[in-house]
Amino acid sequence: MNARKLNIFFPHLSSLLLLFIVAFFSTACATGGLTTSPPAAHPKAAATQAAVVVHIPAGPITYVALGASDAVGVGSNQPGSQGYVPLVAAHLPKGSHMINLGISGERLHNALSEELPIALSTSPELVTVWLVANDFVGGVPYDAYMHDLNILLGDLHANIHASLVMANLPDLTQLPAFANLAPAQKAQMLVQIKRWNAGIAITAAHYGVKLVDLFSHGSQLTAHPEYISGDGFHPSPAGYVQLAKIFWLAIQG
Repeated sequence: MNARKLNIFFPHLSSLLLLFIVAFFSTACATGGLTTSPPAAHPKAAATQAAVVVHIPAGPITYVALGASDAVGVGSNQPGSQGYVPLVAAHLPKGSHMINLGISGERLHNALSEELPIALSTSPELVTVWLVANDFVGGVPYDAYMHDLNILLGDLHANIHASLVMANLPDLTQLPAFANLAPAQKAQMLVQIKRWNAGIAITAAHYGVKLVDLFSHGSQLTAHPEYISGDGFHPSPAGYVQLAKIFWLAIQG
């Protein structure tokens, strides 16, 4: 299988970023910037939809992955080959073609111009999307993220005939990178994770996208120290194996 590798790697979560995250949530708790109000249904999204079934043809397929550092494999021993994307691709029919568009540090808005056009040009049969953690911890407003998510999923749904699969946010509060947050800050962070995940689920259902619910698998990911790399944020090699298993179970299910 062939991979498009963008070698923009950030092997460690910088202290500056961590301080920014802590400061962000401290300010939010003090000012009410992180609201506890329930998420409103997206105006373009349907309230309910039948379960999405992913169809993988029997013969070789083209698999395209849109993502960030986790698609690249940051935190593993061999970024570019040990991320969840190549591990998912290993399950595909023999002769399948993998196109990994992951860019470390990527946010969804940038992916609209840097990853989406390539995905649309490749005529894939399977597309996975995991573009949310950088937006969330980077302070991107909820409404701005959901606007961009509608554009991304809408364009994929309208312009290619592929099974679409997207992952949400795991429970980031269990990661070592956020260990120094106060209990109140973690509680506010968890409220927002649930809010974002609710919006993602509604939007994914509207466009017929299979949801990989990483939050419901939190005990299998972020709560296991052996699944987290030394930077306290990205998966370890063992974590990527577990992550790929969760993706593949969703694809099969």
